[in-house]
Amino acid sequence: MSVSVFDSEIFGGLFGDPVMRDLMSDAALIRAMLHVEGHLAQVQGALGLIPSASAEVIFEASQRVEIPPSSLASGTVTDGLPVPAFVSAFRAALEAPEHAQYVHWGATSQDILDTGLVLRLRDVSAHLEGQILALLAAFGDHARMHRDLPMAARTRNQVATPTSFGARVAVWGSPFLRHLQRLTQIRARLEVVSFAGASGNLSALGARGPEVADALADSLGLHRQTTSWHAVRDTVVEYADLMALIAGSAGKFAQDLLYLGQSELREVRAGPGGGSSTMAHKSNPVAAETIVALSRMAAGASATMAGAMIHGQDRDGAAWAVEWHALPQAVAAACGALGHALELAQAMVPNEARMMATIEATNGLMFAEAATFALAGVMPRPEAQALVKDCCRAAASKGLNLRDILQDRSAAVNWDTVFSARHALGAAPEFADRFAASVADLEKSFKF
Repeated sequence: MSVSVFDSEIFGGLFGDPVMRDLMSDAALIRAMLHVEGHLAQVQGALGLIPSASAEVIFEASQRVEIPPSSLASGTVTDGLPVPAFVSAFRAALEAPEHAQYVHWGATSQDILDTGLVLRLRDVSAHLEGQILALLAAFGDHARMHRDLPMAARTRNQVATPTSFGARVAVWGSPFLRHLQRLTQIRARLEVVSFAGASGNLSALGARGPEVADALADSLGLHRQTTSWHAVRDTVVEYADLMALIAGSAGKFAQDLLYLGQSELREVRAGPGGGSSTMAHKSNPVAAETIVALSRMAAGASATMAGAMIHGQDRDGAAWAVEWHALPQAVAAACGALGHALELAQAMVPNEARMMATIEATNGLMFAEAATFALAGVMPRPEAQALVKDCCRAAASKGLNLRDILQDRSAAVNWDTVFSARHALGAAPEFADRFAASVADLEKSFKF
């Protein structure tokens, strides 16, 4: 097994996401660093800090130069990060020392790595946004179609009262409405240029440092920094937290599918299953299991990132290095979980017959709450509650239907209505409608 399942040739297709793998790859890191260095030279040339001819050569080279990741390995071992070796390789690739000397002018390694990171995370966020919108569209369709399809609600792993499948879908989908908002909100805080120089005060550029930093931010389409964030990592940690929230919400959906799809229930079918090496009859819920595993992995990576938030002084190599381990794991887990969740949501089919069979198998006990409130209309509620409890005990001990027992005890209630699954849905259809309407509003605003 490789060190990471996300990079494994065997496991990568199961756990990973091809778009994420490209965005978080070593090659993408180098492309991002080249992009930053090119734009830095361009704005410095425009501001007259370096010769305009050199700025033009550096910017043009940043668009075409290719630096193999393996060529930075030795230097990274020596320096503890790849930027010094990268800068040397980029300068050599120019084959023009008179221009190459202006590469990385006034910058420090962390400026290049951190700005390159937020550029890549910007692309990750755009990918996540598309995945979440597609997932919400699938959930919205199910909520509309199955708003009043009765199924058993379950609390603490026990059958509770009737609800609707549409309402259950709304529960699965509603966090993703908020995740979309969180993603928009965090981008304004995260996508900030990092250009602060060796010790975070841009001393190498004198009074013109802030001017360069602002111009670089504008050139890259990033927000301007108010101060150095070399040792202030709250937004990076917040992003990892959001990845855990996204993966965790996908995990909730998947965990429910695992339960609803198990052999004894078969209330929902979602996608093709995987085979067993020895049991020919098995159809294992591979995708749902993978989502749950990924959500737990994202939670662990998020916790590790919280520890990496503690940076000493103006730069901390140890804390910073922890981010390089944990943040890609959190991003990979969230993207992988979302991809599987989208496939399951689009393939999901509820089994109405099995859902009704579950309701009927309770011998009416699922309607005990409804019966209590119906009786409360004709007698004090404590008396109604005591009567229904007594009837429930009789039904359970004698294997009788609660409805029949209550019919014998009181004719003052229309028990056919009380024991109708569709009549007992309460606000479930409305909740499904509200969620579907929220998704429809999104479809209009995002035009998807």
